[in-house]
Amino acid sequence: MKFVSFLACSLLLVASTAAAELPDGYWPAERTQPILDARLKVTLDADLGHLSPTELQALEALLEAGRIMHTLYEQQLHAEALTAKRDLEDLHASETAPVATQNLLDLFYLFKGPVATTLDNERLAFLPVVAPSPGKNVYPGGLSRQEIDAFIEANPAARDSLLATRSAVRRATAENIASDLSRLSEYPAIGALHPGLRERLEAADENPAELYAVPYALAYAPQLTEARRHLERAAAVIAKEAPDFAAYLRNRGRDLLSGNYESGDASWVTGRLGKLNLQFGSYETYDDSLLGIKAFYSASLLARDEEKSEALAAAMTELQSIEDALPYEHQKRVRSHIPVGVYNVVADFGQARGANTATILPNDADHARKYGRIVLIRNNILANPAIFGNSKQRFDAVVAAAFRDHLTIDGSFNRTLWHEIGHYLGVSMTADGRSLGEAMAEYADLIEEMKSDLVSLHAATTLLEIGYYDERGLRAHYADGIRRTLQVVRPRPEQPYQNMQLMQFNYFMEHGLIELRGDAALLAINYERYHEVVSELLGEVLHLQYAGDYDMAKAFVERWNYWEDRVHGRLAGLMQEQSRYRGTMVRYAILEK
Repeated sequence: MKFVSFLACSLLLVASTAAAELPDGYWPAERTQPILDARLKVTLDADLGHLSPTELQALEALLEAGRIMHTLYEQQLHAEALTAKRDLEDLHASETAPVATQNLLDLFYLFKGPVATTLDNERLAFLPVVAPSPGKNVYPGGLSRQEIDAFIEANPAARDSLLATRSAVRRATAENIASDLSRLSEYPAIGALHPGLRERLEAADENPAELYAVPYALAYAPQLTEARRHLERAAAVIAKEAPDFAAYLRNRGRDLLSGNYESGDASWVTGRLGKLNLQFGSYETYDDSLLGIKAFYSASLLARDEEKSEALAAAMTELQSIEDALPYEHQKRVRSHIPVGVYNVVADFGQARGANTATILPNDADHARKYGRIVLIRNNILANPAIFGNSKQRFDAVVAAAFRDHLTIDGSFNRTLWHEIGHYLGVSMTADGRSLGEAMAEYADLIEEMKSDLVSLHAATTLLEIGYYDERGLRAHYADGIRRTLQVVRPRPEQPYQNMQLMQFNYFMEHGLIELRGDAALLAINYERYHEVVSELLGEVLHLQYAGDYDMAKAFVERWNYWEDRVHGRLAGLMQEQSRYRGTMVRYAILEK
């Protein structure tokens, strides 16, 4: 007993000594370790044995391009991310506190920057950097929504450039304008692809306003130019073996510099790409907590599972029937076949890194209308038994025993698949022709994700009717719809996924789809109410999107986005007690070789 006490004291002394050696602003190991311990560690090692030597050679170039996207994403998230990372690596190399600094490196990897999400769901900097900003690093620090709205009202000609999906907003200082003009001279191709850009910058220099914007192509010209070289190199290698994939890579490389993704999107969605696929560029706007309109960089390198993809394609024949059954009056014609593939993740970069289960792109409504969309199902995430096991532990912790076996990996797969297809169905533009992002600003992503969740659940009865699955499959699909809504901590306002899930939970509870039952007050699922309740909520969401009324969307979110400790807090506590992990930390074997 005395030895144990002595050992414990020694360990505390070592920990405190290590903590004392860290400079101010660096979190000690006792603060970082609980966050890391609460993450399930998964390493993805995709089988590449079916790839040819040529494809493997192209893959190396694509990995290099992906690394650039990851660094760009870190830079977009925080103005001091790259310098803070270098300083941390230097500190770790000095070996003054290797355990503590290794934890900090792991935390930087996990959160893709110097700001962590704590176990209480707070966002805090764990390195000595400025506090995180809602606009991340694509807007000036300290810029408010009120300030940018007022500026646009006074300067309507600046609206399009400031609110462009792929533009960085600047303060109109002489230093900023001179730097952008200098970079434009260094990269003349950017000027050629953006007519009038130099003139606008020179005008801003002569008649300074408060704000201006430059295309990402100029803001990140060195990185994007280098990424394009890697894409071109991969295209040259693989052109004979997979000409459509090579064409896509070349088009996407040019897109990076033009800022217009149409050529790449068209060749990506309509081409026969072969065994490899690559999601590449800036698409999703979830990280923009200021206006919800700026896209952030990501890359996903994927290897196609041909057998599973072919089996899945055979089921994608009833999309028009599902669209026609949606509870609104503005149905559209949809393509009967969209490219759906089952893939194993080779490596993810930037915004895509993590346990994302599926993707559907492009988001641009005009591109989707012309060319369709591509659905990428991530098989080695969805079918990972450890990841599923952790989510099932949470489900089992709060659901009555009679319902626990209803949740299956197949149910999760199908709900996720039809969630992604749900983005293709329903409202894509407002009644007056505006994009959903423009109309509903920071609520657009939340409402779009809710729509897709609900389309997936609404489609389930049609899928049963056409024999896609049986009653057991329907029940598993429905059970995963409830699992999806469970929150282990109270969401922050800027978390669209978590908040729309909480809103669904509240709507389902108030409308009798789920209820607390028995002495233990665990959740029961009233399957007989499922389709009716989902239809009612989906109808409201589709109406919101078609109306494109910002105030109506705000009121809808405020009505259903609430948290009560006696219900939500108690269920969250049960999940925390009975599930070891709060999330997943994904690494990639190919990047560690």
